[in-house]
Amino acid sequence: MLDCFFNPQSLAVIGASRNENKGGYHILKNITAGYRGKIYPVNKSYSEILGLPCYPDVASIPGNIDLAIYFIPSKELPDTVTECAKKGVKGIIIESGGFNESGAEGERLQKLALENAAKAGVRLWGPNCMGFIDAHRTHVFSFLNSAVWADVLKAGNVGLIVQSGMLSAGFMLAALQEGVMGISKACSIGNKCDIDESDILEYMINDNETEVIACYLESLVDGRRFTSLAKKTKKPVIVLMGGRSSEGARAAQSHTASLSGNYKVASGAFRQAGIIETFDPAELTDMARAFSKKMICHPGGGTAILTFSGGAGTITTDLMDDCGLPLAKLSDKTLASIAELFPPWNKPDHPLDLWIAIERHGYEKVFKRSFDAVMNDPAVDSILFHSYATPLIGLEFFEELVALVKKHEKPVILWTAGRKDLSDHLRFLAETAGIPAYRELGRCVTVLKGIKSHFTKKPIKWSPLQQ
Repeated sequence: MLDCFFNPQSLAVIGASRNENKGGYHILKNITAGYRGKIYPVNKSYSEILGLPCYPDVASIPGNIDLAIYFIPSKELPDTVTECAKKGVKGIIIESGGFNESGAEGERLQKLALENAAKAGVRLWGPNCMGFIDAHRTHVFSFLNSAVWADVLKAGNVGLIVQSGMLSAGFMLAALQEGVMGISKACSIGNKCDIDESDILEYMINDNETEVIACYLESLVDGRRFTSLAKKTKKPVIVLMGGRSSEGARAAQSHTASLSGNYKVASGAFRQAGIIETFDPAELTDMARAFSKKMICHPGGGTAILTFSGGAGTITTDLMDDCGLPLAKLSDKTLASIAELFPPWNKPDHPLDLWIAIERHGYEKVFKRSFDAVMNDPAVDSILFHSYATPLIGLEFFEELVALVKKHEKPVILWTAGRKDLSDHLRFLAETAGIPAYRELGRCVTVLKGIKSHFTKKPIKWSPLQQ
């Protein structure tokens, strides 16, 4: 149903421009960077843009067109929809604003355009959106400035559905610039006059390149359909819902013309459907990054804490209790195995403060021995791992740890503290190997809660993609 958007054979850019300060320039430049189909710029002011013949209107384009990207004033949309239909256009991405979000005249134009599209069988995406990006094909159908994405775009398994245009760019770029998460598709859907979040969710559920779905939404067009789709899929669906408060709902109305319903009802429906709810953009990105690592969890036990600091272990235990996450009761056998690393006058307890052992034997030996012990403990279903930022832990250690994670199917989350440059390097090594890593303890605990809640409700088997 949405193939005309994601796999068009030809497309027209209505409002293409030579002016580098205009969105119409960047849309065309972005498209030419990766799209291999036929491209038709449309602007009566030019005969050529970026080496491509430019047409004064859609009717002048030779042959039929699959997709049109609209970036001219809103008043032209109803007639443009009709003109596109005559050229066989199946879908239009409307990236201009000035519709439902702007008042009565905008509402009239959006309604008339939708009526014209429905009569002709044309699907409308937007308006008031940034279009979408397909990282696997380098399809950037968006007015996003062409200078900000080229060096960070990375293909991966996380799909984004975002109602806000600029926020979708912020989500994507913030995640990509760290080099630790790739995306499959990032879809900005704006006012949702036709194509809505459920349409994109259904597409991503059936998309082999997407294994994690993260959403920022300000309303649900069809809440029953959305939650039904999320409940049936084995893919993690993560949602940040805007407009939870009355003032937030008012802001959403002025932003994307969203009419938010009863948030408490929506939140309850999310829980029943196994949707993981988040509450700020960083948390949404954190959760998506963690699930992109494709760790398996079998909830039922408790979490083991391996730390270099007794204080950090205490704080983590408190944060876990706040989230309803139990601390694992380690077996005598597990504690005895780890005790061999300690001096006779000191015995380990849980949380496992390993600093004395580290001083005697070094980071890697102590961590490897301790991980092996807790991974083999039936009472442990997950691990929170604390590491002081040090250059003494290398990539090989994390690769060996990931092998243990896969063997025992017990997720590990890393918290690292200390000098920022060393801490960032340690996080990068962990993420590269496949371990989610954060610099805030609360973020570690929140992510682990999300992982355990997902697998409690909907155990999944990852596809072999990107093993």
